[in-house]
Amino acid sequence: MTVTPSSSRRITRLRWLAASALAAASLGIAPMPAAAQDAWPARPIRLVVPFTPGGVTDTSARVVAEFLGRRLGQQVIVDNKPGASGNIGMALVKDAPADGYTLALAFDGTMVINPHVFAKLPFDTLKDFSSIGKIGNATLILVANPNAPVKTLADLIAVSKTTPGGLSFGTSGTGGTPHIAGELLKMRTGANLTHVPYKGGGQALTDVVGGSIPLVYTAVAGAHGFVKNGKLNALAVSSARRSSSLPDVPTFAEAGVPDFVVDSWVGLLAPAGLPAAIATRLNTELNAVLNDAEAREKLRTLGIEATPGSAAQFRDEMARDLARYGPVVKAAGIKID
Repeated sequence: MTVTPSSSRRITRLRWLAASALAAASLGIAPMPAAAQDAWPARPIRLVVPFTPGGVTDTSARVVAEFLGRRLGQQVIVDNKPGASGNIGMALVKDAPADGYTLALAFDGTMVINPHVFAKLPFDTLKDFSSIGKIGNATLILVANPNAPVKTLADLIAVSKTTPGGLSFGTSGTGGTPHIAGELLKMRTGANLTHVPYKGGGQALTDVVGGSIPLVYTAVAGAHGFVKNGKLNALAVSSARRSSSLPDVPTFAEAGVPDFVVDSWVGLLAPAGLPAAIATRLNTELNAVLNDAEAREKLRTLGIEATPGSAAQFRDEMARDLARYGPVVKAAGIKID
């Protein structure tokens, strides 16, 4: 049999389609007719953000929507659907058609902590969504009011143990990643800390700047300006490496707590059963966005380090974090009926 260039291309395409179908099966992704593949996207795409405007999840979504829309040739419209720590928005995406026109901005607090916190959850993190890819890690930071009797992480641990009732630390809410990070810090160091939940990180920062509470665990993006102008004292960041936007602030490991890494992350998901060709295209274009210098810089100013990668890598990370945070939530006794 003679193999011509055109027949060789057909064989290569068939092999690629077969490989894509096998990979897609493990990610909740379905095959798609060739005609439909060529047509997508034929209209604007909705990107559901399960939180109110203004936070890190919302602002990062708007950066991705802008650059992804340029590459796809269709507008990507951010649609805020807040409520129940992100559960309402994610349930909406779960129930949407798996046609590539509804995506979700996935936040680790909602996807891998809520399943352990809420007695009833309207979605299954690994079964109800198709993985598109991770956007990046949002570095978390522990900051103190300058008048608080703690200048370093070592001070915090020592002072907290001799303070009746412990030292209070604020976060954006019960069960969020900053809350879990604080509980993990207590478990790892024996620090005597009391959690003060807020309805958002902004109010928590306002109260620590004003001196109502001594400490706040939050995203670098929100605290950055206050640290720079001296209104907050940065104790440590809980990422594996120092934050590029606050390079003088040590990591928790450098400050004396080995292997203490708690990042918050954001990524893209779609309803389960997303056609393989659309999933592949979305991952390819998302990675192109995350490798774009302008987009990376915009995300960096929000405290997010872009992390291009495969859909499978993102799904595996969600699975690992689901298993990782369960014991911490249980030990801290965090539960919402």
